[in-house]
Amino acid sequence: MQQTDGFSQQLLGQALAGLSGRRYRETLLNAAEAFGVSPSAVSERLVEATTQQLKDFRERRLEDFAAVAVFLDTVHRGGMALVVALGLDVQGQKRALGFWEGATENAEVAEMLLADLEGRGLKLNAKVLLIIDGGKGLAKTLKSRYGRKLLVQRCTIHKDRNLQAHLPKKYGKEAHRRFRVALEQNDYKAAEKLLRQLEKWLRAINESAADSLLEAFGELLALHRLKVPALLRQTLHSTNPIESLFSRVRLCEKNIKRYRDSHMAQRWLASVLLYGEKSFRTVKGHEHIPALLANIEVEHASLSYLKSTF
Repeated sequence: MQQTDGFSQQLLGQALAGLSGRRYRETLLNAAEAFGVSPSAVSERLVEATTQQLKDFRERRLEDFAAVAVFLDTVHRGGMALVVALGLDVQGQKRALGFWEGATENAEVAEMLLADLEGRGLKLNAKVLLIIDGGKGLAKTLKSRYGRKLLVQRCTIHKDRNLQAHLPKKYGKEAHRRFRVALEQNDYKAAEKLLRQLEKWLRAINESAADSLLEAFGELLALHRLKVPALLRQTLHSTNPIESLFSRVRLCEKNIKRYRDSHMAQRWLASVLLYGEKSFRTVKGHEHIPALLANIEVEHASLSYLKSTF
């Protein structure tokens, strides 16, 4: 315990493992005191360890990460919005790419995050599939940065919840059923037809719900348009992969009663993201990624043809 680096890293590992507040006192602080290490020293060691984790995360190079898709979503901590990027590469491996802090999820924050990723070597362009929750600031930044040919998949889970929030409770289950059945279709035209029917059904109940569906129509069917098989579509249809990471963030941070400042929030988020990477597995359906890349090339070629024709 008196060896600063080793103790700091082991202490951080225990904290990130979600040790409860009571066991934290019994296991770490009491043991530390028995070896002549004060509780304040334990706190200092954690600050040292998480500060180093933040530095490592912020400086990590990304040239070696060949991104097929990038998930973008926001986690809120201590009144701050932290936009996080999670990548999926050509082998089906995930990696926490970066995050940027702002008061809200706005276009400027998204712009700074993307600039940071590219500055550390990540190759982003209109052929990388972006999966987003539908935030207007994020969508605006992506389209202005990568152009109209950008491939965006709207998170279907967020949109499902959004539709139900517009409706009287008695219609919620039926709206959910119709929405899921439409998106479970493997054929683009079949899925489009059922979503059109859902839009008509919603319009008879709530105009705003119907408009909400219509606004995201093309982005909800991006994977269908790219002919992504159902197994791989399970990973790419929503921001669930990054939501799962946020669940780990909440578990690992449960001993934190409050964030004293922005730096503390960033230290712990970086530490949890790096810790969470250790349990990442190859995504299901990864063998279909080469076919997805080929279909993306076809999609871009057709868009270029249409632009030159009209």
